[in-house]
Amino acid sequence: MSTPFDPAAVIAEFIDSVAPFDPNPEAAPVAIVGVRTALGEGVFPVSDHVIRAMCRALASYHDPEDRGTCVECGSRRLDENLHCPDCGRLHGILGQVIADHARRVAAEDAP
Repeated sequence: MSTPFDPAAVIAEFIDSVAPFDPNPEAAPVAIVGVRTALGEGVFPVSDHVIRAMCRALASYHDPEDRGTCVECGSRRLDENLHCPDCGRLHGILGQVIADHARRVAAEDAP
């Protein structure tokens, strides 16, 4: 289980880490970002520089649970062993070894 975090505090920390690099810090805010959760809320006036930094950060995000797409059924839910819970196919080296072995056994059992 992961430790809960306060999204409003995370946004405030992001703004604080990006703001010192704003080439035009005196400019008026271009947007207001508001966050309300069970842990609290925050309203943040943000500059063009901060908005662009947020967009770049979101565009470059890669979910650690993303292990690719199943070549059999197209599911995006491969588990940590590269097993597809939707169709049962195994991917990666282990999946290839098991598939090759299954083909050999099936060929040996064929009349």
